[in-house]
Amino acid sequence: MEFILDFLTRFATQLQSPTLGFLIGGAVLAALGSRLEVPDAIYKFIVFMLLMKIGLKGGMKIREADLGDMLLPALFAVLIGVIIVLLGRYTLAILPKIRTEEGIATAGLFGAVSGSTLAAAMAVMDAEGLTYEAWAPALYPFMDIPALVLAIVMANVYLTKRKGDAGTRVKIWPIVTDSLRGSALSALLLGIALGLLTRPDFVYDSFYEPLFRGLLSVLMLVMGMEAYARVNELRKVAHWYAVYGAVAPLVHGLIAFGLGYIAHVTTGFSPGGVVLLSVLAASSSDISGPPTLRAGIPSANPSAYIGASTALGTPVAIAIGIPLFIGLAQVVFASA
Repeated sequence: MEFILDFLTRFATQLQSPTLGFLIGGAVLAALGSRLEVPDAIYKFIVFMLLMKIGLKGGMKIREADLGDMLLPALFAVLIGVIIVLLGRYTLAILPKIRTEEGIATAGLFGAVSGSTLAAAMAVMDAEGLTYEAWAPALYPFMDIPALVLAIVMANVYLTKRKGDAGTRVKIWPIVTDSLRGSALSALLLGIALGLLTRPDFVYDSFYEPLFRGLLSVLMLVMGMEAYARVNELRKVAHWYAVYGAVAPLVHGLIAFGLGYIAHVTTGFSPGGVVLLSVLAASSSDISGPPTLRAGIPSANPSAYIGASTALGTPVAIAIGIPLFIGLAQVVFASA
């Protein structure tokens, strides 16, 4: 009982984070009919800045890290992306009134990663003093790419079999290259490469780091407004998407927390790293994933997978998932 009370107290404290406050504030503004708008170009610039900052720091720390320490968490990140897609394929995609390819696309989007959710988690963790390996954000592509590739391949295999074209093969490499060219993943990988191969310490300390929290607050405001706007799209498709969008992020995050704990026991992966791995799993791609899936599974209705992700998945991952996994880590590792 004491364990539960301690966890609930920590969870309630996390909900008061200013990062989450901006998300909720954006949703409230949209619900009240506010005409406040942030131009799309500014939104994309903010996302680029945040992911460059994360990538630069990760690259600088990877340069100093023992790559052997990254191996098991990276393998687990790949495994988690695959598990999430397979779970969605054999749960959501087989439910009544769910078109199989749309269910698979939704699972792919939830298996992929949200850079904004990752940035929000890092800001909250830094405020809480919860440390993590600086290379942990670099686990992003290890989860993101396998999830998107697997979802697109599975959906196309299903559609090919349904049409009776059993001899047609799905080409995997173009899917991988499209994923790597996505704006979010490109920015993150560029930051990692620059941090790893150059010496960007001065520009990082003087430019990217000071702007991080302010830009993140604007991003959370935009995402709050976007989440409320997407609710109407979610109503147009089967209600199972709403159930999936609310439940899946927490289930995925808990799976990652369990695997992260195994990495902690076997390799010393930090509690903060376990939390970040859980948040990566709980998040759903909001930038690179949708256009990749739209191109890879053109017959799937974007209202289904984007509505489930933006209207419910992302708010659940940020407002509930981040404080949940931080609180869980504080309790579990304090008693370990």
